[in-house]
Amino acid sequence: QVQLVESGGGLVQPGGSLTLSCVGSISISSVFAMGWYRQAPGKQRELVAAVTTGTRTYYLDSVVGRFTISRDNAKNTVYLHMNSLKPEDSAVYYCNAPQWSGFGIPPRGALFGSWGQGTQVTVSS
Repeated sequence: QVQLVESGGGLVQPGGSLTLSCVGSISISSVFAMGWYRQAPGKQRELVAAVTTGTRTYYLDSVVGRFTISRDNAKNTVYLHMNSLKPEDSAVYYCNAPQWSGFGIPPRGALFGSWGQGTQVTVSS
């Protein structure tokens, strides 16, 4: 069973920055697309950003220009650099693998059935 461990969340003021990390128990270099998802209380989980092995990227409209996703296959790690954070970015953030071809909008769902515990991001003054 694949294990994904997210870290790096915390409490930050509006306008602040955070970098999230996700380490996988498998070699992520074999996974075509990796992504970050988030789920706020009372809302569905949504894909925030994705990156392919060819470094194609996808971003949710509301985070374009503020978030950057990257991957380090040698370290089995996916990162999410978040700048200019807003209160509406507050959520639990998870990583997984969207079943995305690298073109168009990624479909709903994720490759790995098991989810990690996520990391809480709270943006508040």
